[in-house]
Order: sequence, then structure tokens, then C-alpha cells
Amino acid sequence: MRLKEGIFKKLQMVSTASLTSELLKLGFKNTFMEGVVPVTTDSHLVGYAFTLRYIPAREDLDFEVEYDNWKNPQRVAVETIEKSNVLVIDSRSETSAASFGQILCTRLKYKEAAGLVTDGALRDTPAIKELDFPTYARSAHGTTSSVLHHPVDFQVPIACGKVMVQPGDIIVGDNEGIVVIPIHVAEEVADKCYERDLLEGWIQKKVEAGASIRGVYPPDESTLAEYKAWRNKMD
Repeated sequence: MRLKEGIFKKLQMVSTASLTSELLKLGFKNTFMEGVVPVTTDSHLVGYAFTLRYIPAREDLDFEVEYDNWKNPQRVAVETIEKSNVLVIDSRSETSAASFGQILCTRLKYKEAAGLVTDGALRDTPAIKELDFPTYARSAHGTTSSVLHHPVDFQVPIACGKVMVQPGDIIVGDNEGIVVIPIHVAEEVADKCYERDLLEGWIQKKVEAGASIRGVYPPDESTLAEYKAWRNKMD
């Protein structure tokens, strides 16, 4: 399933805070990733989840320094990912070694992936900050991934930041963090959030101008009528 371009544009304009509120109204309580934050400020991403799953490393299988680009699931995933996909890595929230690094991020950028999200650590973070590629993680660590992580498969359901991620889910990131949206509700949530953010932006300006929150936040019928008149002028 793919979203209409207009829906993608709305998701690029709304906040993760609004998205979590609208998802909660639909019964989705656990959608915001815990501890996963942008590597750079002014980060924003929207894309389809392309998942990669790590399990704990074991000495007879791991401790690689030179990885097999033809067989290693991490490397195969990097070469398989498509435009507008977000690589989402299940690192089990382990941060004692990296889960990804600069060169692989560069490859994702070249392939026009929408971004990278991991609930583990990243290495080469100073270079990644200069890459102009939306990247989210828990922390930084200089040690290579094979010390801690064994990539086992990709494009399977995973957990990331204690949230379920299904391949093809919509991933939205802003300066606060990452929200996962089940794709079958993404259009409804995008439309509602777009209107919600317009309303709350208008309310914010009223409060900045000295208005009481009583009758304004949340808006009563009189305030809503005033807002609708303002909103109609925009259309």
C-alpha cells in the first residue's frame, strides 16, 4: 500500500505530538519510540518502514571486522532498500556497541532512503551529523556492531524503542522523536493532524496575545466559530 502524495506532504508538516494524540483516539496507545532521538537538530522524516532485526552476537558467528556484503543481512538490507523507505533497526535498545555507521548511512542517502532509525547506538556520529540525512538513535558508541549484534533478517515485524514496527508502516520523525503509524490509518491520521495543528497554532497565537485558556484551550463553541471564520479565509 502506498500513500497519496498529498498525505505525505501533510505528514511532513505535522508534529509527532499531534500524531500520538490522534492515534490514541483510534485506540493506538504505544506508538512513540522510547529514547530514540534525532542525531541532528531540525530533523524531519516521513517514509515506509524497512525493518532490520538484530539478535545478540555469539563468538563463533560474529566479531567480524570485514563484513560479507553478499550474505550479511545488514549489508543485503542496505542494498535492497528502496527510495522513500526508512531503515528501522531492532537493536534491542542495546547501546554498548554501534548498530550502524557513516559509510552505510551514506549508501542509504545515495539510494534516496528517507532516513535511519535505530534503538541502539551509532558510530561515526560527528560525520553522520554532517551528512544531511535524517538519522535517529539512542546514543553514540565507537565499537563495531558485531561485538554486540548479529543481523538475522530483514523486512519482518520488529520492536524498536519498545514499539512494534511492521514492514510498510509509516515512520514520522521530528525534533522530538519517532512515531510509528499503521499504514491503514495513516491517511485518516494525517488529515486530522493537519487540521489539529492548524487549530492549535491559531490557539497558541491567541494565548501569546494574552487570551485565557478558559474557553480557548480546549475551544468552546464561540472560539471554534471564530477559528472556522479564520480557517475559511485560508481556503
